[in-house]
Order: sequence, then structure tokens, then C-alpha cells
Amino acid sequence: MLDINSSALIDLLRSELAAGNAQMLKHLDEVAEECENSGKSALEIIENFGLYTRSEVLAAVAENLGSYVWNPKAADLPREIVKTIDIDTARTYGVIPLQDDGESLHMAMRHPLDFQTVESLRFIIGRNILPVVCDPEQFASELDRYYPEKEDTVDDIVAELGVMEVEEEDVYDEDMANEMPIIKFVDVIIHQAIKDKASDIHFEPFEKNFRIRYRVDGALYEMPEPPRSLAIPVISRIKIISGLNISERRRPQDGRIQLKYNGRPVDLRVSCLPTSHGESVVLRVLDRSVVNLELDALGIGEDVLARLREMIHLPNGILLVTGPTGSGKTTTLYSALSEINKIEDKILTAEDPVEYDIEGLIQCPINDAVGMTFQKALRAFLRQDPDRILVGEIRDFETAQIAIEASLTGHFVFSTLHTNDAASTITRLMDMGVEPFLIASSLAGVLGQRLIRRVCPLCKTFYTPTDEDLDRLNLERAQVEGKQFCYGKGCDLCSNTGYKGRKALTELMVINDVLRDMIANSTPANILGAKAAEFGMRTLREDGLLAIFNGETTVDEVVRYT
Repeated sequence: MLDINSSALIDLLRSELAAGNAQMLKHLDEVAEECENSGKSALEIIENFGLYTRSEVLAAVAENLGSYVWNPKAADLPREIVKTIDIDTARTYGVIPLQDDGESLHMAMRHPLDFQTVESLRFIIGRNILPVVCDPEQFASELDRYYPEKEDTVDDIVAELGVMEVEEEDVYDEDMANEMPIIKFVDVIIHQAIKDKASDIHFEPFEKNFRIRYRVDGALYEMPEPPRSLAIPVISRIKIISGLNISERRRPQDGRIQLKYNGRPVDLRVSCLPTSHGESVVLRVLDRSVVNLELDALGIGEDVLARLREMIHLPNGILLVTGPTGSGKTTTLYSALSEINKIEDKILTAEDPVEYDIEGLIQCPINDAVGMTFQKALRAFLRQDPDRILVGEIRDFETAQIAIEASLTGHFVFSTLHTNDAASTITRLMDMGVEPFLIASSLAGVLGQRLIRRVCPLCKTFYTPTDEDLDRLNLERAQVEGKQFCYGKGCDLCSNTGYKGRKALTELMVINDVLRDMIANSTPANILGAKAAEFGMRTLREDGLLAIFNGETTVDEVVRYT
């Protein structure tokens, strides 16, 4: 799993971390023996033994080299640096150039302790090399990202499949779904989606064509179109590997695929929906390595983040995250729970479904078919002595009532709600039948959220905003004096879309005493929102304008989502 040279690593740890500690030296001898017997890497075994954390080991290696640990998630690499070496050199030697300080070329290395490789690179490139340490799992995915290995593409497979013809009687034929070209096609589609960091894969049969689309950074992109005759065997193949009934085509079905991509586990949630031209299938890609469950990684403004952090550490109350489907509500809540996930707190979650397994959290999947509803889960939670509770979604009066009851009896409750903005959340709860005084006494805050695409850092281009841009944003020329707007021209890194990654636009309504009184008196949402703005709440549109002024996104994105 990990590629730091095991014997060199163990020798380094003996001298750097375990010197003078007889017990630890003995453990490292056991690690060396286990390496020889099992074929596993030293770092993997050290972690399993609980001797040192991965970050401690990587830091020790970096210190020994007089170097540092590279965090790939901090920023994308400039195209000029990536072009410093060719793909063959990068993949042969397992290196990624990071920066040129004038004296040395900094190189993240798969084997940072392999000095022979360093010498070889110094000779090939004609430059002094500074080996930089990187988490081996992250290194593998970053190497594939910047120096992708030549592999079968969707176009290649579609061209191969063009010669296959499928008769209608093959509808229930498992043999056709298990033929190698179909297996290969489905595998390439899934792997390409994971590689492109797609969140969903759509298989859509129509009368005369069969469409496949990926959703990347919230937008759908169409793949090369396979022959219409392949819709049935391809969808049958997906149903087979997800454990669904291949012959049932009249009812919706849900399944799950678990696979490994580049050594890391990836979950796929499968949904089949009968349509007039066959079954439409959507695969939700749950790749834990793509989701960074840290509050700092969400792109939330520092002032909002500081207030949010204060709120999630309160002993009791309710925090609601609101927004439409796909606006990142669940990721925000997971990130908040990860931050407060301490040994002294018991955290229970009720989710539909459980998307990511987080160490230390007790996570319960909701299953309406067997009577495991949000209400039943919440009632059971209150007998489990929790400190923090997450309810995937407040859908009805009973769930809202129990959540409020939990918050009033000394628990902090996290949940989501589908509303357009923070202030209208209050109205939504009242519409469910919750008494205004109960909302006022239990609600700590509401975070309204949208996800917008970031401009690609490699092809970002600045320009002076046009009158049309200002009209769309309801701004005067004087308000943008001296400010440059930006857009992405399109490049290889962003697949010529101009966008790479996403960030959250937020509005945080912190419920203070004045707002509590207004809520208790059933004040309309627009007046509540205006009062919250007086207390410093930045609206979604204002947060979007800030993102434009900071060169993070475009006018189109902000107008589309706010």
C-alpha cells in the first residue's frame, strides 16, 4: 500500500524517533520481521501496530532529509512546473515536480529515501534535486492526475462496441451482460468517472439513442454515445454487480457497488428507475479520498467559519444547514462533526443513507421499509446518552419536535432542511406545525448554503466587468472600481470547462436574543432576514460577490445559484 522503502524507513525511525527507547526499538525489530513475512510496507505495519501515526512518520522522514511534507490539497500545481519533466520520467521514477527555488528543483517522491533515484534524476535533469515527502496514497492519485497513464478511453471502447449487435430477446440474458466487451465498457465508464472526480454517472436510454453523462462540480457532461442496442446489456451488467434483480424492470430498485480504485475503496450507490424506453440508472460515486472533511476546506469565509466553530461547540441547541439537493449540506455537517469528534463526546447520527463511515461516530442508516424512520431513530438516540446528534433531514413535524426536545434536554442537534435561504427556515418549521416559542428557545443558528464552481487556477483570465455583468449583479460601476473579474479559458487540467473544484457560498444566521423575540412573535421571514443582516449576516448574493471580487468564481455561477 505504501512505497517508502521499508528497511530505510525502519533504520531512520530507529535513529530519529526510537533512539534510547529499548521497548520501541524492539517493536521496530518486530515491524521489520513482519515486513519480511507479510510483504506489507513498514509504514502500513507501523500504523497497524499503533507505534506512530502516519503524520509523525512522514514528518520524521522530511526532517531527516532537510525537507518538508507536501499537502496536495493545499493548491494545484502550475502547468509550467508540471511540464518540467515528461510523463515517462515522472512515472518511471515516481516523482512529481513541485517548485523551483533557483537552487534546487523540489520533487515529491514515491521513494524519498531512495538516494539512487535522486542521483539518477540529478543526472537526467541536470539540476540539484530536493526530495519532498508525500503521503503515499495521496502521491499515487496525484501522479495519475498530473501524469495519467495511457489507458483505454471511453472513445476507444465505444469504437470497439460499435460492431456488437444485441437482439431484443437478449433482455434477460445474463450471458450477454457478462461478455468481456460489456464488462470492459462498464469498468472504463466507472473508472473514468472516479478519475474525473464525478459525483454521479447517468445511464439514460431513449427511443433511438443511449446517453451516458457524468456530473462533475455540479454540471453534467456527456460522454461519447454508445450504440442504442447496448443499453440493455450495459444496464443489466450494472444490475448484476450491484446485486439487483436483472429480470425486474417494472419497479425502482436500489443497490450498491463496492470496488477499489488505485488501492482505495470507492462506494457506488445504484438507483434504477423504469422509463418508457428502458431503465434509467444513476450511480452516485462516494469516493472518500475526494471529499476533504475539514471545515477549512469548504471555502467558507473566515468570519463565517469563526462564528460557525463557536456554534458547533455549544452544549445544546440546534444547527440547521439549508439549501437545495446537491448544495453540500451533508459534507458541511460531516466536516463539523469531524472537528468536534473527541473521545469525551458521544456522537450519534441517523442518515438516509450513511454516505461516509467516520471513525468514532455511531452511524445508523434509516430504513423506512422495516420501520426504522428518523423519528424512531431519534427516540432511541435519547436513551443512548449522546452529547451530539445528527439527523440527516427534518422532514416532518414529529422529527422536528423530537429534535427540539433533544436540544432542550442538553444535547446539540445537527440537521438539514430544504429552504431557499436561512430566514425562510423559520417559516418552514412553523408550516410543519412547530410552535414559534419552541423554535426560538432551541435554534442556535441556520447556515444557508450553495455550491458554486471555482475558476480553474491554470487558465484563469482577468478582465474588466462589462455593463451587462453589472446589470446581472445589480451593481453600479462605482461599486467595482479597480476590481477585476475572471473566467477560465479552458485547458487540459479543467477538461476545457474553465472550472476546477467547488466552494461553498454561505449565509449564517446566528440566533441572538433580539431574533428569538421576533421568532416567538412569528415575524415574517423577510423581516427576520433584514434584521439578521443588521447583525452582520452576509447574504448568499453578497458572499457570491465577494467570491467574484476575490477571483474565485464567475458572474455566471453567482447569478445561477443566488
